[in-house]
Amino acid sequence: MSEFFIQDKQLSKITRTIVKDEKGKSLFLMVGRWGTKGDALSLYCLNGELLASIKQISFTFGTRFEIYKDFEKVGTLQKIFNWPGDFYYIQQLHWAVHGDIYHHRYGIHHFNKKIMEMDKATLLTGDYYVLNVTDDQDAPVCICIAAVMDYWLYNRQKKSDHPLELRLHNETS
Repeated sequence: MSEFFIQDKQLSKITRTIVKDEKGKSLFLMVGRWGTKGDALSLYCLNGELLASIKQISFTFGTRFEIYKDFEKVGTLQKIFNWPGDFYYIQQLHWAVHGDIYHHRYGIHHFNKKIMEMDKATLLTGDYYVLNVTDDQDAPVCICIAAVMDYWLYNRQKKSDHPLELRLHNETS
């Protein structure tokens, strides 16, 4: 099992995101952007080798993302339902993502086998997401999935904030 650290609120931004190990050594670089169909994030080794990517493919009937590892499609991620908590499924891999997505405390499982756990940690250098990945070969795909969870979380918060702000503004005007 390996731990990977990513600076808080950096996963889904349109910036370069560095993924580090528990000693603070940089391991991976994630680049790309979200927002429209066809946008993608790609995860590279620091030597420039592409390890995995995730591409936004649909807005119809919910946003979906195709996951690629070593240039080969390995699955399609989509939200299944959100009661009583969010539940996401990756077809082809038969992985389920569930837990407290809002507070970055969730897991990825293949039936009853744990693939990854996400949590948060505060270190001297700031707040981080901590990904505990059972098998290092799954780490690139898990990091891409974590980026989508982050994207969905912050986009949902932005969309839900705007109507309330407009109502409050209109009520006070």
